[in-house]
Amino acid sequence: MEEVKVIELKESVFADNDAEADRVREDLRSRGQFLLNVMSSPGSGKTTTLTRLINLLKDTYRIGVMEADIDGAVDTDHIISQTGARAIQLHTGGMCHLDAGMTRTGIDSLDATGLDLVFLENVGNLVCPAEFDTGASKNAVILSVPEGDDKPLKYPLMFEKADVVLLNKIDVLPYFDFDLDTFETYLRQRNPNCQLIKISAKTGEGMDQLADWVRHEIDLWRA
Repeated sequence: MEEVKVIELKESVFADNDAEADRVREDLRSRGQFLLNVMSSPGSGKTTTLTRLINLLKDTYRIGVMEADIDGAVDTDHIISQTGARAIQLHTGGMCHLDAGMTRTGIDSLDATGLDLVFLENVGNLVCPAEFDTGASKNAVILSVPEGDDKPLKYPLMFEKADVVLLNKIDVLPYFDFDLDTFETYLRQRNPNCQLIKISAKTGEGMDQLADWVRHEIDLWRA
C-alpha cells in the first residue's frame, strides 16, 4: 500500500509568509522607509493614538497609513481628515489579520514612493495578527487600561512579538481595577526587552515620548 503523504499546511503557510516578510523588509530598508505594524484589540485606541502621533511627526517625515479592517472605511476617513496623511483602506475579506503578501499589496496601492514612514493599523484582534509577520520594521502593541492588567498572560504571543508596548488610557486608571506593577510583571515574563510607554491618546500624555521612540527607531533603521 502506498504511503500516505502528509503536508503540514500551517507550517508551509508560515514559512512562505516569513520568506515574503523578509523580502518586504529588505525592500523597505533599501528605500529608507520605516513600517510600524500597530496591533491591539478593537477599541484600545489605535486610530486615536496614530492621529496624535502623526500630527507630532508630520513636519519631519512624509507619512502614509494603511488601515486594515474586515469592512468599512471609518478609520481611513478619520486619519485623512485629522492629519492630512496619505491613507488607504485594506479590506481583509473576513480574515482577522494581515500577512506579508497583503502588506506588500497595500504598500503598492498606497504608492509609498517618497514616503519616510508608513503605519499599518492591523485588524483589531489580540490573537491572529501576532501569528503573521507583515514585513514591518517594528511591531507596536497597544493595550488599554479598561482591558485589564492580565492580558500578557492570556495572549502571550502578541506581547512576545512587540518591540514597544503602549499602555493607553492611563487617564482613567483611577476608575479601573488595573495594577501597573502587576501588568509590568506579567509583561516582563513574556517579553523582558520591549519598550513600555504609558500614554493617553486622548489627553496627549506620553505621546512626546512615543514620538521620540519612533524617531530613534527610524534613525537606527536607516543607519
